[in-house]
Order: sequence, then C-alpha cells, then structure tokens
Amino acid sequence: MFEELLKTVCLKISTVRSMIKINDRLRKIVFQNSSDIKQLKENPEFAALIEVISSKEEWRIYDRSAVVTRLYAIYERFVEDLISDWLRRMPDLVPRYSDLGEKIQNTHREGIGRLLIDIKKNRFQHLSVEKVVQGLSCGITDTGKYELLPDAFLLHEQNLRKEVLETVLKNAGIDEAWKWVINHKEIKYFVEEVRGSQNTAEGELKQLVDYRNKAAHGSTNQILGTQELLDLGDFVEALCKSLADLVTYNIILRQIDRGLVREIGNITEWLKKPQAGVAKVKEVTLTVGESVFLVLVNKELSYCYSAKIESIQLNDIVHNRVEITSETEVGLKFDRDARIGLTIYATKSNQVD
Repeated sequence: MFEELLKTVCLKISTVRSMIKINDRLRKIVFQNSSDIKQLKENPEFAALIEVISSKEEWRIYDRSAVVTRLYAIYERFVEDLISDWLRRMPDLVPRYSDLGEKIQNTHREGIGRLLIDIKKNRFQHLSVEKVVQGLSCGITDTGKYELLPDAFLLHEQNLRKEVLETVLKNAGIDEAWKWVINHKEIKYFVEEVRGSQNTAEGELKQLVDYRNKAAHGSTNQILGTQELLDLGDFVEALCKSLADLVTYNIILRQIDRGLVREIGNITEWLKKPQAGVAKVKEVTLTVGESVFLVLVNKELSYCYSAKIESIQLNDIVHNRVEITSETEVGLKFDRDARIGLTIYATKSNQVD
C-alpha cells in the first residue's frame, strides 16, 4: 500500500549510505602516507582539493552531523507522510464521522482549533479558513464527505522519540504502535543480528534523536565510525518499513469490518529459495498477477504486507487462475518471502459466490 513512500525512503537512505562510503574512501586517499599521494597531487584538480580539506577529525565530525541530521529528517518526513496518507483514506474506511474513535475525533477538533488560531503563520500558508473547517463541518453535521486534515494531527513540536511517536499515531487512530514495531521482523533482525541484542529499538531511536539534537545545536565533537553511521541508516529504514506495515495492518482491519477484505486461508509449508509454499485456502478465486495480504500478529512477531502471486499449482498442475469452493491445498509462489503461519487475506472481489 505504501510502496512509493518506502521506495522514496530507501532511495534517500541509499544516497546517505553512498556519501558515507565516498567520504570514507576519499579520506583514506587524501590522508594516506605513501608515494602515491605525491603522484596524485600532480593532478591540479586533486591538488586544489587537498588545499581546501579540513583536518581528518573535523571532516569526520561533519560527516556525523550531516548523516544524523539527514537520517532524522527522512524518518520524520516519512512518519508525517504516512499518517497523512492514512488520514486521507479514513473517510473511505469509516464513512461516518461519528463512528470514528473518541480519541481521533478529539484530536481532530483540537487540531482544527489550533490551526484557526495559527492560520497566518508561514507553515500554514497553504491553508485557508474554509479549507480548515470544511472537513470538520461535514463530519459533525453528517452532510457530505468529511475530511481529516493531516495538518490538524501533525502539530507536535517534540522530536519523534518512542513516546511521541506512539502519541502521534494514537491520536490518528492507530493504537499499540511500539508493540508492533519491536515485534516487526526488520526491527528484530536489526536488534538481534546487527546489535547483538546489546541495545533496544527504543534505545536506537533515542540515540538517533540525541545525535540529531546535538548536531543541530553545534555541540557535537564525538566521531562515529563509518559502520556505525551505516548501521543508523539501516535502523531508520527498518523502522520506516515497520511503521508502513503497521498502518497497512490497520487499514486491513477496517476493510475487514466493512466486508471489503476477508481471510481466505493460511500458509502451511514454505520454501525460502523459490519463495513458494503450500497454503490451505477456501472460497476464493486466485489469479496470477493479483495481490493478497500476508499477515501474522502475535506476542512475538508482527508481519503485514502485500504479495503478488507469481504462480499457482493445484494437484501438481500449473494454473493462471483457480476457483476454490472448499478448503483446498494450493501451491503458491509470491514475489517476496513469506513463512509458515501467515494468514492470507484477499479482497471481496476474489470471493467465490
């Protein structure tokens, strides 16, 4: 659902990684102690570069400040874009404003009030009084389609540490966000494999925010190694993926309530290398090229993502399309990895009458 948002995040983080590696390699070239540097200085462009380079330590401090500032900005922008997308979808997921939770309604009304007071500030130049009040008016009077203006929910002034992130998401109608994050496969892998369980997801996020704040106030003189900077990028990417899956899961829950999506079965066998396995499904039409949702939520793991069906086998025969009327074992290959125990959800249009 949020493939484009994640694609943008991954591209931005990939650029940060590239710059980290480029600067690290360039420092090794510039500050090497060998006859090669003398030969390089014969190139006027390289010689001019050498003259303007600061000390190795100052260069690395600058790298640290630039990287942590950029990574935090990528994370914060992603969270705001994700919540904005979620709020724009809400009128279709919950058609009646009065059916929204009390928390989200209160946040909406309070946010609209604050926007009306601050409407002339530069950050709200894109808004008009009419635009601000229209969505709320339609909602409370039940006349026309209501709108949850994202600006009303994104008035936080604190850094997005764990507690603030939870609050912002909860105010938008998404509960238990951090519980999801720490159980997400990408975050669990980072904490357990990259950090060796020596830190927590909350600790990683706090560290990123602290690094960013020190950089913003010019109070940093601590050097971070190249690998540490790269690891920070990996954490931000994992965190963004976990949050995208969280919002996707909440969308699915609301689509289930409206009868737009339903459970059709679960994966009982899985082979990683071909990214294929066996699923028990019922009362559904499966077609190659169509997508389903794969979900697993328990006390230890959080999974939720869209997967495209690449091939279907029924009774060892390959099919482009199958209609299943009763519980049946079907061989399925997806465009991404899965695992045993995932529940499969499909849209109502795939239901067999």
